[in-house]
Amino acid sequence: MKAESLSITLLRRREETEAEFRPIDLGLFKRLFAYTRPYAGLRNKLFCAVVLRSLQLPALGAASGFIINRLIVSGDPLRLARDTACFFALSAFTMLVFFHRQKWALDLGEYVIHDLRNEIFTHLQRMQMSFFDRTKLGSLISRMTTDTEALRQGVQNILFVGIVGLGQMVFSAAVMLWIDPWLFAVVLGISPVLWWLNRHFKQRIMNALRNTHESFSRVTATLAESVAGIKVTQGCGRQDLNGRLFADLINDHSQYNVAAGRAMSLFVPLLDLNNQVFLALLLIVGGWRAASGAVAIGDIVMFFFLAEVFFAPVVNLGNIYQQALSAMAGAERVFHFLDTRPHWEEAPGAVAIDRIQGSVAFEDVSFAYKEDHLVLRGVSFKVEPGQTVALVGPTGGGKTTLMNLLAKFYLPGSGRILIDGYDLRDIQSSSLHRQLGIVLQNNFLFSGTVLDNIRFAKPEAGESEVAAAAARIGCLDLIEALPQGFHTTVGERGGTLSLGQRQIICFVRAMLVDPRILILDEATSSVDTITEMRLQQALRLLLKDRTSFVVAHRLNTVRGADRILVVESGSIAESGSHEQLIARGGLYASLHRQFTSQI
Repeated sequence: MKAESLSITLLRRREETEAEFRPIDLGLFKRLFAYTRPYAGLRNKLFCAVVLRSLQLPALGAASGFIINRLIVSGDPLRLARDTACFFALSAFTMLVFFHRQKWALDLGEYVIHDLRNEIFTHLQRMQMSFFDRTKLGSLISRMTTDTEALRQGVQNILFVGIVGLGQMVFSAAVMLWIDPWLFAVVLGISPVLWWLNRHFKQRIMNALRNTHESFSRVTATLAESVAGIKVTQGCGRQDLNGRLFADLINDHSQYNVAAGRAMSLFVPLLDLNNQVFLALLLIVGGWRAASGAVAIGDIVMFFFLAEVFFAPVVNLGNIYQQALSAMAGAERVFHFLDTRPHWEEAPGAVAIDRIQGSVAFEDVSFAYKEDHLVLRGVSFKVEPGQTVALVGPTGGGKTTLMNLLAKFYLPGSGRILIDGYDLRDIQSSSLHRQLGIVLQNNFLFSGTVLDNIRFAKPEAGESEVAAAAARIGCLDLIEALPQGFHTTVGERGGTLSLGQRQIICFVRAMLVDPRILILDEATSSVDTITEMRLQQALRLLLKDRTSFVVAHRLNTVRGADRILVVESGSIAESGSHEQLIARGGLYASLHRQFTSQI
């Protein structure tokens, strides 16, 4: 199998694994329309307009036939003029109702999608890191964009337009039955054909639309991943190969679109053909009934008008049916996401710690990102308030995982993590994170200014307070040297700044929030040597009187730590001060010799 074909197969299988949907049923629409409850007044007005319009359209058809019938029978010009004026008044009222029905439907659809998108985003913020580890960005974007737009159609078009069409057919049928049961029998005779067409094409169109949604999700996911990794792509010279892979995904999506379009292009014309056959049969039966004197010519004319009103919605209902399937597919995916619960929930009795003292203890902690592969194995250590602990060791040993657990991004598989004697599971995450500062090797900056990013965890801070925080760590001049100082736009993900400048912003942010527990994960690795020397004094100030964890490969940054933990293969291999570990001559001493030889 070619690499391109294999990649598409793997992408498709991965997407199918993510998209385990429940069967499509009307329960999805019921759940969707539960979002209209806060707007019950608008929704009820809309229902009234829908019912009124479904009555008006048959009334217009009947009025047209009635006027012609009156003209044929009486030939009274004054009566005809009066009837025509009434017809125009009814037409004007019908247009007024039509305007409000459309306006109210659009308003209701926008309100519901506004609330639904807020709920999706809020739910997304509640999900833990394990969810984002296994979910592609493109899939999440698709939920918020393509799928919710399909739901918009479900709210503002499908039900209300469908009710108008069905009501139009029911009221027209009632009048036709009253005019002549034999002619109406022709209408009933064509019903089994409509039922068969619907049954035959329903599953075919539904499957095609579902495949289209899923393939589009793969396209958006790949696009998002490609943009995020464009430097790697260009650096490895993979532009052509990635282009071919993406072209295959687009081709895959196009084939599903074509399949859905072909099914609909056959379904709708068959409905229209059914309409034409019906009119032909109506001519034959109506002519026979008129010739026998059973029905007046004027009634047959009225019947034809009503028949047109009856069959006008048929093609529209076919399109509505297509939109309904698309909306159900979107609802399936959105509600599947909303029904995905976080890997763990906050403990019911979780406590809020107003001020953390900083005592941290790991007790026999084990953890695995995947069940069959332990990353940490029985890790135990204790840190007193105000101590600085350095974590060193080979890459992949578990240092960052330990910090992820301390930050409660994940919960340990076994064992306990205690903060001030409280099990981490029993501490409210919000109270922990308000008193936790994290500076990573590759910190994320949001679009906006330097000031916005520094104030991210403390939005109420004024510019003078931010400047004071920068001054305390000796970086105020570096920020003021930027083109617009604190008001410099950082660009998407901080793209207009150097790695070192981004890191300085994150140090100032940490100083601004004054955390009780501080985590520095390779925090100075992106800073040049001169800037790092300037930051050493700032680091000492930042680490003072707070419990701090420093993950580092540059061993010169950990010499002053109160305690050094050497992490290897998910366990604590060594523990002690710099001098103790050097004297012991173990793994730390070996790492230190390697580091000093490279200076």
